[in-house]
Amino acid sequence: MSIKFKKLNKTIVNCKKCKRLINFSKKIAIVKRKQNVDESYWGKPVTGFGHENSKLLIVGLAPAAHGGNRTGRAFTGDKSGDFLFKCLYNEGIANQPTSQKIDDGLKVKSTFITNILKCVPPQDKPNFKEIKNCSIYFKNEIKYLKKLRIILTLGKTAFDNFLKIYYEQFEIKKKFLFKHGENYLLPDGKILISCYHPSPRNVNTGLLNEKKMRKILKFIKKKL
Repeated sequence: MSIKFKKLNKTIVNCKKCKRLINFSKKIAIVKRKQNVDESYWGKPVTGFGHENSKLLIVGLAPAAHGGNRTGRAFTGDKSGDFLFKCLYNEGIANQPTSQKIDDGLKVKSTFITNILKCVPPQDKPNFKEIKNCSIYFKNEIKYLKKLRIILTLGKTAFDNFLKIYYEQFEIKKKFLFKHGENYLLPDGKILISCYHPSPRNVNTGLLNEKKMRKILKFIKKKL
């Protein structure tokens, strides 16, 4: 990874802009969850991971309390990540079907995975200032991904907040509505794709299943 990306990641990990989020992340790392009580939690802002030459960017809203906030890697160590990486593996985008910890050997092909917000927010509800504070890091991630062509947002909140950030940089006259599997051409030529979040609730209710997820991934592979 380039020096600029390493500097960005270091800045993200050391960020103290949002006191509420920093305190909440640390609190979770101390209190812990019963099944993870003997583990050391990351408890800090979580950077993105993947390749700098990636053509695909996968975006969530924020790290999970006992997922990314515990393991230090986005969509790692929780059920949402289990579903996501199983699908990525079956489509040849990931080298293994699970993402359990930061040093588990996971690799992704031409893909970068991150969250718009780098810290876990209470009740999964960040406020406007927190999104604003963190958006500079997300903007830089996109800026440094020089070969980026497709952005896959996981969940409506990630989709909506991604567009808010893009609206600040570009004049977008057309209104983009969240709809699973829909794709939109952005002003800079990139393609935005909306997808249901791979949360246990969505998967257990059938709102999202492996077939639906893999259909989107197959579409992405054809485009790339």
